[in-house]
Amino acid sequence: MIQALILDFDGLIIETELPDFQSWQELYHQYGETLSLDSWLPLIGTGSSARTFHPHDHLEAQLGRSLDRAQIRVQRRRRYAELVAAQPLLPGVEALILAAKHAGLKLAVASSSSREWVVGHLVQRELEAYFDCIVCGDEVVHAKPFPDVYQAVLTQLHLQANQAIAFEDSPNGLQAARQAGIFCVVVPNPLTQGYPFEQANLRLNSLLELSLAALLKSFSAAK
Repeated sequence: MIQALILDFDGLIIETELPDFQSWQELYHQYGETLSLDSWLPLIGTGSSARTFHPHDHLEAQLGRSLDRAQIRVQRRRRYAELVAAQPLLPGVEALILAAKHAGLKLAVASSSSREWVVGHLVQRELEAYFDCIVCGDEVVHAKPFPDVYQAVLTQLHLQANQAIAFEDSPNGLQAARQAGIFCVVVPNPLTQGYPFEQANLRLNSLLELSLAALLKSFSAAK
């Protein structure tokens, strides 16, 4: 029986993935270079401990020279924060949270981002109090696509993998959830819509597409 819903943060609760990519694209354009989605896609949903692509390194390689990384970091983060601040909660997020609480389910966040980033935004959006558990990428050995954050959530909530449903928007997040043995619902973000997500137990276009009752019914039917 399902006892908890585990939500990714970036790209699932708030659309932060597209602003991240956009802020880097704008920076590349300033130097007359381009950043392709194919290069960027492996970064989505993971953290620094699992990254195989580094945009600073890639830009310098394209230019053939070193850059003032400290200055670039400040500029890029400022633009990223500006873009994220303009983002509302993604469709269906609030309804899912309220429905889960009404049904007596536990709620958790499993994110590859830092605790400061995740909790800061949840507090700002007045959502933190709804979550029984928050595990972030800087609190585990390996970020997604490794299952560490999901395993830590299950441990903290004293649950087995078959007692939870995960919600993800990226290939790295899906891989992490499935490696932890958790039923995973994928809701692609604008950057990951073209990815096939073969391992997903369920794929939605939006969290508005399925009620919690219908979701739990789908989970039971898949067992």
